[in-house]
Amino acid sequence: MPTIRTVGIVSKPNSTAAASIVPVLIEWLRGRGMAVRIDEQTALYAGVPGIRRDEVPEGCDLVIVLGGDGTLLAAARAIGRRETPLFPVNVGSLGFLTAITIDELYPELERALRGEHRIAKRRLLATEVVRNGGVVAAYEALNDAVLTKADIARMIDLDAYVDKQFVCAYKADGLIVSTPTGSTAYSLSAGGPIIFPSVRAICITPICPHMLTNRPVLVPETSVIRIVSRAPDDSVFLTIDGQVGNPIRENDTLVCRSSDYTLRLVRPPHMMFFDVLRQKLKWGER
Repeated sequence: MPTIRTVGIVSKPNSTAAASIVPVLIEWLRGRGMAVRIDEQTALYAGVPGIRRDEVPEGCDLVIVLGGDGTLLAAARAIGRRETPLFPVNVGSLGFLTAITIDELYPELERALRGEHRIAKRRLLATEVVRNGGVVAAYEALNDAVLTKADIARMIDLDAYVDKQFVCAYKADGLIVSTPTGSTAYSLSAGGPIIFPSVRAICITPICPHMLTNRPVLVPETSVIRIVSRAPDDSVFLTIDGQVGNPIRENDTLVCRSSDYTLRLVRPPHMMFFDVLRQKLKWGER
């Protein structure tokens, strides 16, 4: 990683912890000769002007995220296709992705400044909505693309294909297409498997399917997944990473494939994947 000269900060709203960290952190960074770019939420904590979140990563060598996984997902959208590493500090509650604790903030920043940190690369999911032969929306998801019902108490019909193979005509509350990173998010709650981050796979998880034999399916990372909505217009909604999306019309096709881009996350050298699972899911210790 190149020398860190400019650092961005993105913060969780209404966080007492972030409010106390931000002024000290900005002073700490500037005291080491670094320029600092902050979003409007972080600016509220610092009492100075800020910029739009999607402008923060421009020219940054590192972006610090103060929050939980939701804040990190928002920061990942702001990063877009840049290769700027994210430094995620957990000031939320669960936080599978934000593995750096508040106590570790400055020691891990010192490690990053010395170039001794570990970066985990997380593959994104490229998602397109195709309507009448044309792409009407496109996203890059870190966790998942989810098709869910928009109407109360009504299942939706979705035809799924992997490459040229027909998989299933699902009748369910929805369908989740998840990356390994997203396997510990919505997919896990819907009964999907936990996938080790380096496994080259995509997971298709039905949400409350009518057929109890409809189970989650893992397919190779090289697969192209197509899901055709057979439900009436606007009775299905697409959500990307639980934060953005749009209504789906009848016969729209959701196309998902592994992206050419990865998100770079700074990870504590001592914190491994199963350490996070034991800590966050309260698995048994020796």
